[in-house]
Amino acid sequence: MDKKDYGGCTQTFRRDSARSIIIRDGKVAMVHSLKYGYYKFPGGGIESGENPVEAMIRETREEAGLVVIPETVREYGMVHRIQRSDKDPSVCFAQDNYYYLCEALSEPVSQDLDNYEAQESYQPVFIDPAGAIRANRSVKDSPYSPTMFEREARVLEMLQAEKYL
Repeated sequence: MDKKDYGGCTQTFRRDSARSIIIRDGKVAMVHSLKYGYYKFPGGGIESGENPVEAMIRETREEAGLVVIPETVREYGMVHRIQRSDKDPSVCFAQDNYYYLCEALSEPVSQDLDNYEAQESYQPVFIDPAGAIRANRSVKDSPYSPTMFEREARVLEMLQAEKYL
């Protein structure tokens, strides 16, 4: 996802992430922000010293309370995102988002949310992909770039087209 809007940027901020795709009964596990109404795959930033799979497992447990079964993890794909920063026009934001198909234990554990995640009232849900796509494409009031919501919608559409959902 390249907005090609970063001409003139003098520096780059990079934050790669890893996300889980957990499917049960035709529905996909997502984290719903009750504050802004969007859906995202469980996952988040890769910390120093972590590989993408380790980050995905940790973030899925923290955000959604879903415990990934490591031996079920399979690479799905990657979305590269690059655009001018929303906060500073001299900065280019670049991110590789790694997606993994996997299974989780049937019983969730409690979430361990960051402050901003708790303020947004992150709720883990299994949702029909069409509902999440519709919601993400209609988010109006949010501090985040609409590119984030569109990224998740496109991954859901790919999963549907490839008959995972």
